[in-house]
Amino acid sequence: MTTTTPPSGQYDASAIQVLEGLEAVRRRPGMYIGSTDYRGLHHLVYEIVDNSTDEAMAGHCDRVEITIHKNHWVTVRDNGRGIPVDKHAKNGRSALETVMTVLHAGGKFGGGAYKVSGGLHGVGASVVNALSTRLWVEVRKDGKVYRQEYERGIPRADVKQSGKCDPAEHGTTTSWLADDSIFKDGLDYDYDTLAERFREVAYLTKGLWFRFVDERRDAELNFYFEGGIQSFVRERNRGQAVMNKNPIYLEKEVGTTFVEVALQYNDGFQEATFSFANHVNTADGGTHLTGFRTALTRVLNDYARKNKLLKESDSNLTGEDVREGLVAVISVKLSEPQFEGQTKGKLGNAEVANHVQTAVSDALAQYLEEHPADAKRIIEKCLTAARAREAARKARDLVVRKGALEGTMLPGKLADCQERNPEFCELYLVEGDSAGGSAKSGRDRRTQAILPLRGKILNVEKARVDKMLAHEEIRALITALGAGYGDSMDLAKLRYGRVIIMTDADVDGAHIRTLLLTFFFRNMRPIIENGNLFIAQPPLYGIKSGRNHWWVYSDREKDELLGRIGRNASIQRYKGLGEMSAEQLWNSTMNPETRTLLQVDIEDAMKADEIFRHLMGDEVTYRKSFIQGHANQVRNLDI
Repeated sequence: MTTTTPPSGQYDASAIQVLEGLEAVRRRPGMYIGSTDYRGLHHLVYEIVDNSTDEAMAGHCDRVEITIHKNHWVTVRDNGRGIPVDKHAKNGRSALETVMTVLHAGGKFGGGAYKVSGGLHGVGASVVNALSTRLWVEVRKDGKVYRQEYERGIPRADVKQSGKCDPAEHGTTTSWLADDSIFKDGLDYDYDTLAERFREVAYLTKGLWFRFVDERRDAELNFYFEGGIQSFVRERNRGQAVMNKNPIYLEKEVGTTFVEVALQYNDGFQEATFSFANHVNTADGGTHLTGFRTALTRVLNDYARKNKLLKESDSNLTGEDVREGLVAVISVKLSEPQFEGQTKGKLGNAEVANHVQTAVSDALAQYLEEHPADAKRIIEKCLTAARAREAARKARDLVVRKGALEGTMLPGKLADCQERNPEFCELYLVEGDSAGGSAKSGRDRRTQAILPLRGKILNVEKARVDKMLAHEEIRALITALGAGYGDSMDLAKLRYGRVIIMTDADVDGAHIRTLLLTFFFRNMRPIIENGNLFIAQPPLYGIKSGRNHWWVYSDREKDELLGRIGRNASIQRYKGLGEMSAEQLWNSTMNPETRTLLQVDIEDAMKADEIFRHLMGDEVTYRKSFIQGHANQVRNLDI
């Protein structure tokens, strides 16, 4: 239902417009799939695949095939029971047509067809149908093949039997062409994004085979993990020294919740905990994650006290202590999940916290008693983390003080701006004193602050927080931003609306940029999630021809420009920001009217965590493999 205002301006019954069928979805697609950019486009695939996965969770499907065709059509086929095709008692239409054309129609409400499900509250298939130019569904069951076709959500004909099949065949095939009038960024599905999603769901569903074919690039991937989430945890810890050789694993039904958890400790400093509810990646956590963390902290403290690993005078281990180096997957299945937000980022069922806590407490306590050597190594790691936390608390007092937020204790090398409203303030993190000098001279002093960083900052992926806070450049950065760090970070105290990383356009600059991105991802993630972090794009070349001047940002762009203007041009190659005058730096990289900024966001937190852990951590094998695999993509290499 939407409200429209009649020409006369009165607000009465005539102002109320009722949208029939799937019209509401086409009018407001973002309400149903989150956005109409590439993320919404991929969400269509997830919804249909989730329906197939629901069949697997119900025990009726062990194979899902997804194909991206060259003409932008997508086909998903499973060997589940097949959507019912008999007439629905309430509307007299086929159940298949009802599922595909009516919002909140499906087998996920009464509890009979699906004990658990991850689909979009019964609207997934109909939403995909509404947002597609064309779509067809084919159902195989009872030796017959049934088919119906749709155009922008409207059936082109009734459901009809289109043929016969082997009586042993069963399942549903859905194929659609997304509507490019709605997805205006185009219908370009990202192979890696989809592959990672299918890999993830395969880990969460023991015994479910995924076959993913991309005809555009003649590529095929198959995912099948007999070990389920235990395989997931082992993969995340590949190449790491671990405290417990095999993941601690439990599966238990408590109340109305089926709980499955796998966890393993490594010798690193970062936590990698992932939570799922009915196969939905709850990136923002929820009650299942709360229950897990409560149980983990309590059981480890109880064991440490009971076995005299914690002295009577010692404080209890905190949640932060017991999660250092932890890799864990928490997967729950329940009949009536309550997700917060349409895209289901957080689980809200209150009872699930106690269910998970009970299951984890019992299983973990038993494991520790039966594996004392593992238990001792885990507790000792937690105790080391606690000592580091205390050292960090002392170091923190040197970094975050009351007066710093008012600017009275800001770093001496910070050239602050005059504006005090963070919404209009920018902080440039600049590589080196030379570039910092040019940036300070060329900036707009009213709104642009400059913080020069000397050399390469500490790689926080390999350091505990106490060592991080002892690093001068990081202390200066935290103090300048004013919002704290880690779990105690307060975005309301952030002194700059834009934090801009500005490094040289060479290998060293890329390394420094990566170190800064690692720092922000690990210690100031809210800045990324809130859209405050940016990367400046300095030019590689300045090209002049007569009175004309161009800033060029790649060799390809340079060659194209020279091809248009001829070779009678002077070319200046900038290896570093320090080679630019203040005026050049302003005109090319810092002027809000002409500059190019890349906003940093987190499309997939799990994938980002894996990349930072492998590429910035101690695992040489993965890093070597990554370099070898991407060597052919290198275009500029300074040796």
